[in-house]
Amino acid sequence: MQTTLKREITLVGMGLHSGRPARMVLRPATTGGIRFRRVDVTDRDNLIPARFDRVTDTRLCTLLSNEAGVSLGTVEHVMAALAGTGVTHALIDIDGPEVPIMDGSSLRFVRAILRAGLRALPGDLVAIRVLAPVREGEGDVWAELRPAETLSIDFEIDFADAAIGHQARRLSMVNGAFVHELADCRTFCRRVEVETMQANGLALGGSLDNAIVVEGDKVLNPGGLRRADEFVRHKMLDALGDLALAGAPILGAYKGVKAGHGVTNRLLRKLFATPGAYEIVTLDAEAAQQLPGAGVGAADLRRAG
Repeated sequence: MQTTLKREITLVGMGLHSGRPARMVLRPATTGGIRFRRVDVTDRDNLIPARFDRVTDTRLCTLLSNEAGVSLGTVEHVMAALAGTGVTHALIDIDGPEVPIMDGSSLRFVRAILRAGLRALPGDLVAIRVLAPVREGEGDVWAELRPAETLSIDFEIDFADAAIGHQARRLSMVNGAFVHELADCRTFCRRVEVETMQANGLALGGSLDNAIVVEGDKVLNPGGLRRADEFVRHKMLDALGDLALAGAPILGAYKGVKAGHGVTNRLLRKLFATPGAYEIVTLDAEAAQQLPGAGVGAADLRRAG
């Protein structure tokens, strides 16, 4: 079934790039899919649909904009949390230009959603079934979607930094795999990148509390890593968040190699622009149980990192 939250959820945190505090309220909704509303903007349309065709920048995060020029950045972690817990409709109010980064993962969003719980809504649940392979990228940086009965995410990264190196993982996104395996995995960067960005007025809210920072073969965070391959798992988290902007769950096998937000967004645009590459299907109860958030509930909190 389609779902929404049982009650409002309020979260407060810091914008990673703006360094500004942000208050976010996730509200139940019966229609409209996932939508963001910039409540600090009052002189024009402040509603921003969470859709792939509203993505206007992917250099540092996934940024959405509406036709009135109102934008919201760093939506990928909360979008992953919503997809990974099975929320299909929500109105998210936020009083700034950026979703709060929290701890750099989706964990706090997931915990809040699972504690609030979901309620079913009337109406058919639809999905996007991939019918033909679609690939985007060039050289050794690319992503693709291939036909499959359920969503899987296969990712590979390769960094010169010894602390990261080469990592690869594949997960079938069923039985709460996102909540159990990916939700607690944090964003990461090099120490020199943090220093450069902050010198240029970016990543002003970044710290060891909301990102893994590496230098050569060292992880600088006092607590170290949450998982040995946390880096590639976070890239998988990002991929789910960006794929959630399709507007409905995807039934297909995603593979990314060194891919970022931009490659995944272009992949979605190519999928929807390619005749015969996909179809919209109505899910029966059995098929719906294979979606990433199916069956996930409060009992999964102890496994959510």
